[in-house]
Amino acid sequence: MYSSTQIIIKYFRYYFKALNGKGHGIHSPFVYEWVDKIQNDKTHYEEYHKIESQRSNLLKNKNVIEVRDFGAGSTQMKSSSRKISDIARNSLKSPKYGQLLFRIVRRFKPRIIFDLGTSLGITTAYLASANPGAKIITFEGADEVAGIAKDQFGKLSLNNIVLVPGNMDQTLGKMVSETDIIDFAFIDGNHRKEAVLSYFNLLMEKCGPASIIVLDDIHWSREMEEAWVNIKGDGRVKFTIDLFFIGIVFFREEFLVKQDFVIRF
Repeated sequence: MYSSTQIIIKYFRYYFKALNGKGHGIHSPFVYEWVDKIQNDKTHYEEYHKIESQRSNLLKNKNVIEVRDFGAGSTQMKSSSRKISDIARNSLKSPKYGQLLFRIVRRFKPRIIFDLGTSLGITTAYLASANPGAKIITFEGADEVAGIAKDQFGKLSLNNIVLVPGNMDQTLGKMVSETDIIDFAFIDGNHRKEAVLSYFNLLMEKCGPASIIVLDDIHWSREMEEAWVNIKGDGRVKFTIDLFFIGIVFFREEFLVKQDFVIRF
């Protein structure tokens, strides 16, 4: 992982390089609509309050659980014994990005969603509540963490989530093989280049032209940046959007010329 100073420097470079987040200078109608209708949607949906209330409860929870890391692990939490509040503080996607994922799902209404990295379930809850008619298949390797996530889903009355426990390297392939099409996927379960590219290629087997894949922490480390460059160069990818903390991959066939957008968010 890059140091905090390195990430700050990279963020400022991104910020001044990126296209204006208000849509100025964006000539693609699809991407302009993306910025206007999804990225800049300021509506405070009722689901936001419900989910953030659960996040607040997790941030106050001082109970200690055992966590086994299958991916790159946490740089803030070295011990396998961790307070739930610390996991919530260090591992959960921020409200800004959780709510962006909510708006993406709400807009495009994917039917089958793969969530690679449940953690305590907050991001999964955003995905599930954005389209109650969708089926969310989410993966979590740590049993006690998975149990807390299930509890959150129950409190939020989310019944469209299938939580798959265990090492994702061993469970993902089976779930993909049993799925006809993957409309949307969020990759946040492992921050190693080899794993990210493996997951991406596996998911791609069931993606169609309208599918969307979102990758978390694309500038978190040199490995993640290399994975992002490889994915952008994949011939199946029609265009990408780099929002610094997440990268979004599209396969829409109306993009005849490959384009990679860096947009301020």
